[in-house]
Amino acid sequence: MPPKNHTARETVGRYRVRMRARGLRPIQLWVPDTRSPKFAAECRRQSLLVARVAEGNIETFLETAAQQIEGWK
Repeated sequence: MPPKNHTARETVGRYRVRMRARGLRPIQLWVPDTRSPKFAAECRRQSLLVARVAEGNIETFLETAAQQIEGWK
């Protein structure tokens, strides 16, 4: 545990220096908010669509669904 006289900024700064020394770099990654009602509604919509697809046609369905991913919010 870091000494209490260091600020969070200093602690994070030292951590970043250590990680960069290991050959890593920070990135920022945005993902859907799984707590959002819109996310839950979209999951439900997609689940209902999958449930309606006949087993033999699932591959076509998945290919069509994959084409709709771009721009989804």
